[in-house]
Amino acid sequence: MVDYDIKDITLANKGALRIEWARNNMPVLGLVGERFRKEKPLKGLKIACCLHVTTETGVLTEVLKSGGASVVLCASNPLSTQDDVSAKIIRPITGT
Repeated sequence: MVDYDIKDITLANKGALRIEWARNNMPVLGLVGERFRKEKPLKGLKIACCLHVTTETGVLTEVLKSGGASVVLCASNPLSTQDDVSAKIIRPITGT
C-alpha cells in the first residue's frame, strides 16, 4: 500500500470526469496509450514524476500505467494541484 496525502478522496468521481474530458482532447497521447496497451513497452519500469497535478497529468499517468509502468506521482506545487484529479489518481473508480 502506498501512502498518500490528498485533500478529499471523495472527489475522485469528479476527477474521473475531468480526466475523461482531457483524454478526449489529447489525441496524440491517446494514440500512444493505444499502442502502450497492446505492446506494454514500459513493463517492469518504475517511473517517478514530480509535476503539476492537473487533468493532463491524470491522462499521462494513465498512459504510463497502460504501458506497464509502476507510477509514483508527487505534486510539484500545492497551489496548482487539482484535488479532484489527485483523488482519482489515488482511487480508481469502482462504482462506490
